Amino acid sequence: MLPPRRGLALVAGAVAAAAAVVAVWVALTIFSAPWPQHPTSVVIAEGSSVGAIAEQLHREGVLKYPAALRLLVRLRGASSQLHAGEYTFAPHLSAEAILQRLLIGGIAPYARVTIPEGFTARQIARRLAAAGLGDERVYERIFLHTPLTIDGQRTTNMEGFLFPDTYEFEHHAGPRENAARMVAEFVRRLPPDAVERAHALGMTIPQVVTVASLIEREAKADGERALMAGIYYHRLRLGMPLEVDATIEYALSAHHAVVTYRDLAIDSPYNTYRHAGLPPTPIANPGTASLRAAFEPQASPYLYYVYRGQGRHAFARTLAEQQANIARYLK
Repeated sequence: MLPPRRGLALVAGAVAAAAAVVAVWVALTIFSAPWPQHPTSVVIAEGSSVGAIAEQLHREGVLKYPAALRLLVRLRGASSQLHAGEYTFAPHLSAEAILQRLLIGGIAPYARVTIPEGFTARQIARRLAAAGLGDERVYERIFLHTPLTIDGQRTTNMEGFLFPDTYEFEHHAGPRENAARMVAEFVRRLPPDAVERAHALGMTIPQVVTVASLIEREAKADGERALMAGIYYHRLRLGMPLEVDATIEYALSAHHAVVTYRDLAIDSPYNTYRHAGLPPTPIANPGTASLRAAFEPQASPYLYYVYRGQGRHAFARTLAEQQANIARYLK
């Protein structure tokens, strides 16, 4: 039997040796930097636990020892301080350096962009480019030169079919992917019986969408949308020009706050004062309320309307009534 003092010395030595081994392991795992071998991008999802983050970084070749990150986070009491986001890790980072990056935070993996109802394809292109999601001219080229097939009909381009909404676009997605996503959202928002409703109106879905775009640009009060849709269909059945000011503005190269008599003479297929029927394409991208109104128009005896202020229009059955309204509200 060993003397008591010698036994205690052996135990103390064993503990010291074990502590030294642990210290070496901790130093190697926390402060050495064998990974990653090259710059590596990783997206950490919102709500990921410390363990899940450590395992993800290990799988993607950023962190060699997941336990090292878990230990560091526990020692720091930082389990609630790691940030979701997109990170690009430089080569040969230690677990300590990786933790510092996670505490600072990465960039959001997506850009949140709101497309207002009534925006044109060009306006959407400008907004997406401003959000850092690609080149404006590339978006314009895609939007205005890519036909779609809707209800068996081939459209001229994507104008009218880019659904206005708030989107979270991934930074890695390209313009074509983003365009396809907005078109898919448009298709998803159509009424389930859109084909039947359009055919009942004597229209195709693209034609109804064109009517919806007119409503979107002209109506200001939701309660007037279906009534205005009814007026457009009424005039089309009678072969009357639609005479919608918003189509003139669409045809102009620059925005005009007020459409003048000179503007009404513009030589354009979008000039619905000079050409009967619908314009060649939608003139904007309509939202749900305008689409619903176009598919569910309100019948009325009216053929005319004029803006009377405060978001409302005055409606007329005859040209004489319309001229009286113009004299009352616009002069």
